Amino acid sequence: MARSNVLKPEALKPDAREALAGRGGKTAPMAVPVRKKRKRRVLERYSAIMLAGFILLLWQILVPLSGLSEFILPTPAAIVARIVEDFPLLAMHGYVTLFEVLAGFGLGVLIGVPLALAIFYSPPFQSAVYPLLVALQTVPKVALAPLLVLYLGYGWAPKITLAFLIALFPIVIGTVVGLQSLDRNLVDLTRSMGASEWQTFRKVRLPAALPNIFGGCKVAISLSVIGAVIGEYVAAERGLGYLQLQANAQFDTTLNFASVAAISALGVTLFFILSFIESKVVFRRDTAR
Repeated sequence: MARSNVLKPEALKPDAREALAGRGGKTAPMAVPVRKKRKRRVLERYSAIMLAGFILLLWQILVPLSGLSEFILPTPAAIVARIVEDFPLLAMHGYVTLFEVLAGFGLGVLIGVPLALAIFYSPPFQSAVYPLLVALQTVPKVALAPLLVLYLGYGWAPKITLAFLIALFPIVIGTVVGLQSLDRNLVDLTRSMGASEWQTFRKVRLPAALPNIFGGCKVAISLSVIGAVIGEYVAAERGLGYLQLQANAQFDTTLNFASVAAISALGVTLFFILSFIESKVVFRRDTAR
């Protein structure tokens, strides 16, 4: 009788039996790393939300247990309820702060990027301007706010100017560092191919500098929120900073926390909007290679 060429499952090694079982409809061992990667991606994506939820839950539990009244430290549930109740009020003041932030940040981009180009292309200009920028950055913006109100009045100008001044430095530094980080050999290669300085800048320098430029802009947009709110603390009739001062004067701690939450949500939203734009504009370096 001829020997059968079909091996019995019992005669196979353990690894081969698992692979054979995988063909029969069960999960193959190779699918396990893929599943782990998916779980890791989900965990990385939602880790911030999970951590924030844990902190809020701990806050919600510990405040009643500690015996603190909501006048001293309101619970997250009370703050959320106050946000829902006074949402039109928060939205009205939030629009004012948003305009101040965007105006100051826009001025920072319109002035900061050309200023960085002048610093990069002109060493004498860099030697003259760089120390002034550093000196301006080291001055506390709270100290400048009363002077800006004195010179510019109580309107939009002092808040927008303060947001602009606090956002200018990271935009300039990010742009200059991005332009300087380009490999010199790549510039020489484009020059040897007959490219002009404008073509080299448009095709090589600017794309290579965009990650650093967006990095500076993301820092600047967060600082612009701080600058606008500081300006509202000094002199304002509208805005989230003004609303927080009014809540503090009336000993309304819950509204005070609601204003802080609105300010934080504004900064986080603007930061992630810039991150989304960056993901659509900037090629990652590994993709570029």
